[in-house]
Amino acid sequence: MAHYPLNHHLRPTYRFLAALAGLYLMSYGIIGIAETWGDPFFHRGHDWSLGLRTNPAGAWLATLAGLVIVVATVVGGNVHHRVNLVLGWGICGFALVVMTMIQTDANVFNVSMVNVIVLLVLGLVVLVAGLYGKVGDDEGRRAGQPA
Repeated sequence: MAHYPLNHHLRPTYRFLAALAGLYLMSYGIIGIAETWGDPFFHRGHDWSLGLRTNPAGAWLATLAGLVIVVATVVGGNVHHRVNLVLGWGICGFALVVMTMIQTDANVFNVSMVNVIVLLVLGLVVLVAGLYGKVGDDEGRRAGQPA
């Protein structure tokens, strides 16, 4: 079983950074949806949003991921811990998968290398917030057992 620190003293800071990452993803997605309104869903045009290439599919995906991160951050507690662990790994994995497809016809999310770098950074921020976001009671912490 993995050991995650309970009640880490920087937990509020990591939670704030995860909220910022979620808000950036939501902003990118919402602006991307507005920019690409009326385009085909998997359009591979030259649309940009907050410095990243986009299309309706990528914009909707970013909006949903950002919304889930922000909601988990607002809920807090171990929900925040678990959701950010899963989404952090998921965003990093997604970035690596789309990186392999940039120069092919399989680039259905219309990403560039800038998108990959930004997604990796945001994924790592969310992942670190999940790693240090576990909440437990002080008795379990003293006994070395998770809550």
